Amino acid sequence: MLVGYMRVSSADDRQTVDLQRDALVAAGVDERHLHTDKASGARDDRPGLKTCLEYLNAGDTLIVWKLDRLGRSLSHLLAIVIDLKTRGISFRSLTEQMDTTTPHGELLFSLFGALAQYERALTRERVMAGLAAAKRRGRQGGRPPMIDTETLERITTALDSGASKASVCRTFKVPRSTLIGTLARIGWTAPAKT
Repeated sequence: MLVGYMRVSSADDRQTVDLQRDALVAAGVDERHLHTDKASGARDDRPGLKTCLEYLNAGDTLIVWKLDRLGRSLSHLLAIVIDLKTRGISFRSLTEQMDTTTPHGELLFSLFGALAQYERALTRERVMAGLAAAKRRGRQGGRPPMIDTETLERITTALDSGASKASVCRTFKVPRSTLIGTLARIGWTAPAKT
């Protein structure tokens, strides 16, 4: 069975799905098997898309007028098409002439997958380079320390003198989990009891 999905970006009455509907019906989709959303393609919680994906069964084909009607990001599109493929459902995009039942369509889909993987690798590389540059400039990433250096010195002195962690927490108004985490991070160990 052929199932169609249509989407316009907003609920504004000026945008209609007429062009998409005409193309999908001309491609052989029965009007009873059309699903529609009036929402941004960046949203994952589109009710029409959810209903459409749940409606599909193995052997069916999902048809869209254009790839960007299904989703805005390459990773989201790939996730949907991979899910369809594992469920035995074909996918066609009329404008891009992509059809996963043909060798040409499989090649295009594989290329999209490779591009998405490359995009993820580039993003990771940029993030790591940014962190390294910040570190060279003396900036340290992560959450700022909950206990300042001066207070931490006073806490470790008190602990070294035999004070209990509970009393230190009360005196310095520090949560126990914060104290334990901070002490572990600086490598402090309790003095040996004699």
